[in-house]
Amino acid sequence: MAIFANDAAPKDALTTVTGVPDHDFRGPRGKRRSGGRRIGSHVFLIILAIYFIVPIWWLFVAATKDTAGLFGSPAFWFDGDFAFFANVAELFTHQGGIYWRWLGNSFLYAFAGGVGATILAILAGYGFAKYRFRGRNGVFGVILGSVMVPLTALVIPTFMLLSQYGIINTPWAVILPSLLSPFGVYLMRVYTQDAVPDEMLEAARIDGAGEIRTFFQVALPMLKPAIVTVLLLSVVGTWNNFFLPLAVLTDPQLLPVTVGLNRWTALSNAGAGGEQVWNLITSGAFISVIPLVLSFLFLQRYWQGGLAIGSIK
Repeated sequence: MAIFANDAAPKDALTTVTGVPDHDFRGPRGKRRSGGRRIGSHVFLIILAIYFIVPIWWLFVAATKDTAGLFGSPAFWFDGDFAFFANVAELFTHQGGIYWRWLGNSFLYAFAGGVGATILAILAGYGFAKYRFRGRNGVFGVILGSVMVPLTALVIPTFMLLSQYGIINTPWAVILPSLLSPFGVYLMRVYTQDAVPDEMLEAARIDGAGEIRTFFQVALPMLKPAIVTVLLLSVVGTWNNFFLPLAVLTDPQLLPVTVGLNRWTALSNAGAGGEQVWNLITSGAFISVIPLVLSFLFLQRYWQGGLAIGSIK
């Protein structure tokens, strides 16, 4: 017994004097390992930041050049002639200002499809998370499995279905398929299960609140971070959608900005007989990403607020 007591005495004394348990002390080797991991993680994050920033930087630089400067100057640096404002002025007047129409179509499709998909995802995710009904797991399994299906594989069946109802070459041909967001439903169900306690819902029902009032006044305010996330994902997905509008739209006045710029690209690639508007394509692409960047910048505070609420819980 004395031996064990003597062995424990120095450890207790060390803890008493320093206030830190002896197992928290690490030698030089442990400190070097920790420092090496920290440096490695920072280097990895810097590489990722450069990887994502370089395309945006190239697009910004390219938007400031004319067609000759795009092919005759360094790709990642400015040309001697700063032509950004001239490109924008020509962009908004080219072909009767059709770029304005394409930009408005993208806003319409993204807003209608994104908001509609978010509403359906909220309702479906809340229902799957807080209600028990027959076939719930089976239906949710089908929705979860549809996440694995590539969207491009559904374009042709979607085209055949929409053509039977005569809505090809109409805005509904883009908006209606955009209302389905399986990943949004999955995300809302997972978040609702953790963020909305069943006890609060039961307390609201005991106080006499109906299901609709309980949902809007109790559950919905707690789902704000997930709602913003699903909304952004849906809006960005619809805004960047290319293959579906390309398949279901033929009227140039109905095209979104992605497909419209692709048409200009095809004309520029036609060779000597085609119109060279590469400066307008790069400027139009740069302007088209500005709304998405601003959306993320203005809505990121809702994500931060949701993380803070989760940490307090």
